[in-house]
Amino acid sequence: MLKTTRRFFSNRSTALGAVILAIFVLAAIFAPLIAPYSPSKMAIPHRLQAPSLEHVFGTDEFGRDVFSRTIFASRISLMVSGGVVIFSTVLGVLLGLFAGYFRRLDAPLSRLLDAMMSFPDILLAIALVAALGPSLTNVVIALGITYAPRLARVVRGSTLLLRELPYIEAAKTMGLPTWQILGRHVLLNLASPILVQSSFTFASAMLAEASLSFLGVGVSADSPTWGTMLSMGREYMNASPWLMYFPGLAIVFAVLSLQLLGDGLRDLVDPRLAKEV
Repeated sequence: MLKTTRRFFSNRSTALGAVILAIFVLAAIFAPLIAPYSPSKMAIPHRLQAPSLEHVFGTDEFGRDVFSRTIFASRISLMVSGGVVIFSTVLGVLLGLFAGYFRRLDAPLSRLLDAMMSFPDILLAIALVAALGPSLTNVVIALGITYAPRLARVVRGSTLLLRELPYIEAAKTMGLPTWQILGRHVLLNLASPILVQSSFTFASAMLAEASLSFLGVGVSADSPTWGTMLSMGREYMNASPWLMYFPGLAIVFAVLSLQLLGDGLRDLVDPRLAKEV
């Protein structure tokens, strides 16, 4: 375990991604202690002030502290992205296992996955949020449904290979229940690709949540999110560019850290890919 951890963090890019993500996680956890002001406190006389010692990231059109709002927005981004990863992983694994293991379900489930993947992710997410209604829970459900087919395809392909292996046939001959075969002999062998795909889903979900909030169909506008901050700041982009700089940079660094960690996990699972790259 220790050797694996060392090899994982021996890559500088992976270590950098871990450090950046840890900063965001700690900022989200200790937001009330780090943020100097309330993210919703308005101070109209101090609206659109440039970054200074009093307001490190400046203030927005309502006089709210941009630094405080950026810190609190990390909570929502991480919460939504984490929820999407959990939801999409459970749904995707179930669909992939059923499609790959049960021959009768393979064709209808594969066509369903193909149909879902034929739509651009953001358009499918917008349609689902519009149908369910804009809220944090519905955004998680919509994005979870959107990204589940990606993992389901990975799980299905691997399950198709595993179900033909001798030890699976031996387990069937011994009379083991189907759920036990799927859980103990199939799912455990899929842990590595599932973990890698989930890390990339985390990054995609964070970017998608920001996109939905920017378009006004995501989390409630009353909650500070990076996408909402960008959407409101674009009206003052020329006169007060800091309103878009800081939430935009937060999105860039957060997504970058997750991508770097995902690359590290992929290289750890299959070192041949690292050599090819």
